[in-house]
Amino acid sequence: MVVMDKSSQREHNIRSLAWGLTVLVAFVAIIGWGQSLQWQLDSLSTYQIFPLLGLVAFSLLWSHYMVGALQRYLKLDHAVFKNYYELTGYAVLLAILLHPGLLIWQLWQDGVGLPPNSYLTYVGKSMHATVILGTISLVLFLAYELRRIFGNKSWWKFISSASDIGMLLIVVHSLRLGSQLQYGWLQTVWYFYGISLIIALIYKYLHRQPQKSL
Repeated sequence: MVVMDKSSQREHNIRSLAWGLTVLVAFVAIIGWGQSLQWQLDSLSTYQIFPLLGLVAFSLLWSHYMVGALQRYLKLDHAVFKNYYELTGYAVLLAILLHPGLLIWQLWQDGVGLPPNSYLTYVGKSMHATVILGTISLVLFLAYELRRIFGNKSWWKFISSASDIGMLLIVVHSLRLGSQLQYGWLQTVWYFYGISLIIALIYKYLHRQPQKSL
């Protein structure tokens, strides 16, 4: 039997907490989405599926920021969460690509064309600016995925900060456009996510450490 010392046990417990939080918020997103459809899942269309991917992507990213805040507070090395960030990061990347990707494909199949015109036709004129916020956020998130190549560069901190801005833009984008977030308990959860995200970002920039950012 392997006996862990107190430090290893502490790190193990914190990793378990990180995974538990991530699974919980993904579950919350799925429940909120399913309830919005009254669990009528036998004949789902692409227009009904793609919002779930957006809800899950943001929820997982939010959990990253919460784990990052905990990591800074406890002064833990980034390596403690290396596998957590990598595995959940792949899930986030897949979701943020499929969320707009499925919509783009379905709009094209329906003869509406390709973005940006197809987006603007889908949401209407009043939501044009909100769509642009989502597009900007997507570009910023995809740029952040290049951290594996450029993460050690001196200028990378600017890309990291830009992705933080992207998270805030997504809060606005989702609350304005997300049909599941216009009323009910999931909307309240999303406001909580937004407020706690702002607090985590303030804490991040007040307690910057010489380590890899989220």
